[in-house]
Amino acid sequence: MGRYTKANCRLCRRVGDKLMLKGDRCSTSKCAVERRDVPPGYTGIRKRRAKKSDRGLQLQEKQKARYSYGLLERQFRKFFAEAERLPGITGENLLILLERRLDNAVYRLGFASSRSQARQLVCHGHFLLNGRKTDIPSCLVKPGDAIAWRETSTKSEYYKLLVQEIEGRNVPGWLALDKEKLAGRIVNLPTAEDIEVKFDEKAIVEYYSR
Repeated sequence: MGRYTKANCRLCRRVGDKLMLKGDRCSTSKCAVERRDVPPGYTGIRKRRAKKSDRGLQLQEKQKARYSYGLLERQFRKFFAEAERLPGITGENLLILLERRLDNAVYRLGFASSRSQARQLVCHGHFLLNGRKTDIPSCLVKPGDAIAWRETSTKSEYYKLLVQEIEGRNVPGWLALDKEKLAGRIVNLPTAEDIEVKFDEKAIVEYYSR
């Protein structure tokens, strides 16, 4: 399966906004957007970002969403097509579908500092979904689902450090976290109000509607 392999910080610089792709690093002075707020490829004298057309702004919002969740264009387009088929508002449906990805749920539960790290943990088979090993990051969770660490994974150094750090982490209302057992549960489907995003879903709908 194809995936993006270049520096994540270039994506933030490309859209001119922090997408929190590097976890806690993005909140420090080491953040690439803080240190060099120009698109990739610019050298020498600092240049002002060119003014974008309406179409360009819509594309930028779509790219922000795609980069934030770590999806390729074909994958993202499938999520949008599914959001169109569901009843309700397409933009909100898209947000909910993206949030329901297993790797995102692992990230939101605080088991990883970024979605890319969560995706790696899921791919390496560290989690059980309803008691069964699941290594598919795009798997959609539903209310009642339980997410837990595999017993063999609880012996890793990463898990031991996480046990010490998990106390200071909060989870959104659609999730429940047992900080003692380091297990999570899907309480209900996320709503648009539960989801903190750095992009405009309405602009994405307008982009694909043309």
